[in-house]
Amino acid sequence: MLDLLAQSPAALIITALVVGLIVGSFLNVVIYRLPIMLDRQWRAECAELNGAEAAATPAARFDLIVPRSTCPACKAPIGALQNIPVLSYLALRGRCATCHAPISVRYPLVEILCGVLSAVVAWRFGYGAPAACAIVITWFLIALTFIDLDHQLLPDSLTMPLLWLGLLASLSGWGSASGTLPVDPVSAIAGAALGYLSLWAVYHAFRLLTGKEGMGYGDFKLLAAFGAWLGWRMLLPIVLLSAIVGALVGVALIVGRRHERGTPIPFGPFLAAAGWVAMMWGAQIVEGYLSLYGAPGR
Repeated sequence: MLDLLAQSPAALIITALVVGLIVGSFLNVVIYRLPIMLDRQWRAECAELNGAEAAATPAARFDLIVPRSTCPACKAPIGALQNIPVLSYLALRGRCATCHAPISVRYPLVEILCGVLSAVVAWRFGYGAPAACAIVITWFLIALTFIDLDHQLLPDSLTMPLLWLGLLASLSGWGSASGTLPVDPVSAIAGAALGYLSLWAVYHAFRLLTGKEGMGYGDFKLLAAFGAWLGWRMLLPIVLLSAIVGALVGVALIVGRRHERGTPIPFGPFLAAAGWVAMMWGAQIVEGYLSLYGAPGR
């Protein structure tokens, strides 16, 4: 099987697409359940700090595995045949098999997005460790993007593993010989530190000047993770691209009266999108920009 994937780009892309669809189904669970898990954990910790007695009846287990997925409307369990990525949604015509309540179209969209982006990564990098790393990064970014859109939250339980994986992967030498990710350890450590400190400095400068918080600490950690994977040289293009796109989207929402002035817009999705583009084509973008001014790309 591995020989086939190594020798056939088409087989590699199709496999990445199928695996991405399956993982996308799991990411829907992560996107929905992880914020609830964190909220329960924080409430329990606050109660403990306040000296409140523990509940007499322990709460039912709730994590990424248990309980089984159910219909939000009627709470009927979702069977295996009703949980096939995209196909089940189409077969059920977007409705619960038990109560026929509508199912959010976002579930198949997340699955399709995960499958397509995984396939694009496989096409871009080909067979090898860099492609595997880039696909894993893509899965993390999809979960982080939708959680931030829903809750304005970038959980440490996702950003920190992504950061540490980048630092550990830099020790492997998988990408240094081919000039792609992961980068060498010096670039990874410098990128992680500079990525965190740069947004940390912007955050505190903005707060001193305006008395408001312009972003959250999760944004610092996500940029640090990009620095760990892509090196410090990619940080400026990521920040510039995310800031430009974020500003344009914010202005468009305000002009279209879909967003009020002063209402915060999560920065994580723009940062995640910019980081993904930089991961895929960052070197070519930088070299193309520098060539406009006759400067060498490296």
